[in-house]
Amino acid sequence: MSQDQHVSRRDFVKAAGAVTAVAAAIPAVHGAPAVQKVRAANDQVQYGVIGTGSRGRYLLKHLKGIDNGRCVALCDIDASALKQGVDIIGTNPKQFKDYRELLAARDVEAVFVLLPLFVHYPVTRDALMAGKHVFCEKCLVFKPEEVHALRALHLEHPRQTLQTGLQRRYSTFYQTVKQMVDKGILGDVHHMHAQWHRNMINKPSTLWTMKPGGEKSIANWRIYRSMSGGIAAELTSHQADIADWMFGSAPEFVMGLGSLDTLKDGRDVWDNVQLIYKYPKGQKLTYSSISTNQFLPFFNGNRAEMGEIIMGTEGTIEITVGGDDPDKKVFQPPIAWWYREPPKAAAEITKAGEKKKEALVAGATMVTTGGANGPIPIMTGDMTFTGKESFLDKEVKFARRWLTSRGVILQEEQRNPVDTELESFFDCCRTGKPPIANLEVGMADSVSVILSNLAMDEGRKVYFNEIDKMGRR
Repeated sequence: MSQDQHVSRRDFVKAAGAVTAVAAAIPAVHGAPAVQKVRAANDQVQYGVIGTGSRGRYLLKHLKGIDNGRCVALCDIDASALKQGVDIIGTNPKQFKDYRELLAARDVEAVFVLLPLFVHYPVTRDALMAGKHVFCEKCLVFKPEEVHALRALHLEHPRQTLQTGLQRRYSTFYQTVKQMVDKGILGDVHHMHAQWHRNMINKPSTLWTMKPGGEKSIANWRIYRSMSGGIAAELTSHQADIADWMFGSAPEFVMGLGSLDTLKDGRDVWDNVQLIYKYPKGQKLTYSSISTNQFLPFFNGNRAEMGEIIMGTEGTIEITVGGDDPDKKVFQPPIAWWYREPPKAAAEITKAGEKKKEALVAGATMVTTGGANGPIPIMTGDMTFTGKESFLDKEVKFARRWLTSRGVILQEEQRNPVDTELESFFDCCRTGKPPIANLEVGMADSVSVILSNLAMDEGRKVYFNEIDKMGRR
């Protein structure tokens, strides 16, 4: 898109009014208080963390800033990782090598399961049976039989919170887009495209690089099928969950192609996947994840790797979540751009009451004359229009939005969705409210991963109702 195709001031004001009503609904579904308070010690949820590897340490750096929970225990089989976790959280927690000893600690009310995927279910199962609230990173389960087992177990423990780590559900950007979809602002939403492209040749990730020991080393868990769901579990799962959320249902079937073309170092998970999901009302998600190029053809090429496009008859959203280095050395802001479709053309009527025959023009000319609308940033923190601004405040917000649309100012969320999901978990533990990313959200996400891999492995269309009979004795 040409950089000089920007919306007019009148368009901006009109669009702001449309989003204002949507944004006003967000606090009720956001999942956590907007303003933090200093908590009394007895009001804090006493929690333990099982797994202080890369993801565990990342969340610990966020958890230390969440005041409605207090870390009292950490567990990891790796002494070095455990010490790093202790140093990060700074609350002098008890240290365990065996997670079952942590679960036996009476002062631990809730646990975070931040382990390799293949042990998510057994540890979550043991935690629920020990009477603990559980936050388990996605995916909740690894095998079909675990889908049925965890559902049954959760029914036996209805008072315990079970939340899964799908932080996009806690983003005000994504929540605003969901409201726009539900309120019809984008028209009839039938198509979505998502990608997560990485260049593992020029920019290897230590998490996905083969380490000594091969399949015998737990450090390689992401790249072996015995321990991992591969790309579908680690990447696709986030974005397939967004499609379920936006479309309002699980898919009807999935088909796809997976292959191991480049990273031939002994791993047995695919290094690139392409998937198509068909939903009951005809909606479709197309998905791509490759490992040899990180280009993202959204946002005028200003971001790399991951993002989603949500397309409706009245408009399109380009969106991606923000990213941060735990040490705050690098920050990538979230982006949410709204493009409106050209208005419906009114049929020209002749005096005889018949439609006037349209002139025949080339397809490219038709697209050009239709007029491309520039991006409108839909949620930019303190730039949201409430309708209560003074004239000066309104002009300032308009100016900031205008500069944002031109890339001069970065969009920003008032809170990192990771912080919001963590605070929300503790809030649910105390109040009994169901989490936004609850059991069924997490289970649908896990099923999507299981069936996506099956579709690629068997080269066929896999229906989602097949899970009902899979893994049952």
